[in-house]
Amino acid sequence: MEGVLSGFAVIAVVIGVGYALGRRGTLGEQGGEVLTRLAFTVAGPALLFTTLAKADLSVLFSARLLVTALSTAAVAGFFAAAGAVRRWGVGRTTIGALCSGYVNSGNLGIPIAAYVLGDASLVAPVLLFQVVLVTPIALTVLDLSGAGGKGTVWRRLLTPLRNPIAVGSLSGVVVSAAGWRIPGPVLDPLILIGNMSVPAALLTFGMSLHGSAAPGRGRDRELVLLSVVLKSVGQPAVAWALATSVFGLHGAPLLDVVVTSALPAAQNLFTYAGRYRVAESLARESILLSTVVSVPVLVGVATVLG
Repeated sequence: MEGVLSGFAVIAVVIGVGYALGRRGTLGEQGGEVLTRLAFTVAGPALLFTTLAKADLSVLFSARLLVTALSTAAVAGFFAAAGAVRRWGVGRTTIGALCSGYVNSGNLGIPIAAYVLGDASLVAPVLLFQVVLVTPIALTVLDLSGAGGKGTVWRRLLTPLRNPIAVGSLSGVVVSAAGWRIPGPVLDPLILIGNMSVPAALLTFGMSLHGSAAPGRGRDRELVLLSVVLKSVGQPAVAWALATSVFGLHGAPLLDVVVTSALPAAQNLFTYAGRYRVAESLARESILLSTVVSVPVLVGVATVLG
């Protein structure tokens, strides 16, 4: 359980620092917005590029990844269907669907995989799946819906080529697939810049908590509670059912896919919501609640399946 607790402790401390900055107004009124832009347009793309440029893309083709992909599609699809019926709007529905199935595979998933599963590389398939496929699709939907600003039809169709996150991810995949080696003087500055991404996202998230209402009580209460239930209970349950009944996984592989599916919603989703100025409270509250709920869920999964 040390990996679960230490991973959450690190996140809590950085978010707490962000909250203190927001409360004291240290970075000014525009501080959160500046950090959001930094994470979305500079640090995030650099982190994704350097990560994927060195990644082994063969991990994308495995039963474990299929379980992750199908469980993500199931819960996100359920939220999207609910959003269509309830007419929540494309932007809010997209952010809610992401909060329902996009796991924190980086700053929380890596330490948990290392200490609970014994191998930090086990989150690599999930990380690659999310940054290569899920993120570009979701951000393109937000762009095409008008959340990213208006433009011609042709300009909107080319949005994946203009989105910094998508460009960083896809460029890293191209480098890895081609087998190219990036010289140290080029790669090292990108790694240094990319290392700002997670802290910037966590600090921004913490700053946004100052002055915010208690989670699950605002106008997005229905959306928040649905996304948290789908993320914390629905996704790991679907992953377990698929892994055991369809793919025949058991033992360590079963524990791997269920633990990764039980991870809370990723903090960078709040960065995306802030960048597009859509459903920011939904993203913030869903991330916060799913992170809190995931602690007993992860402990329970590790106890039962470990």
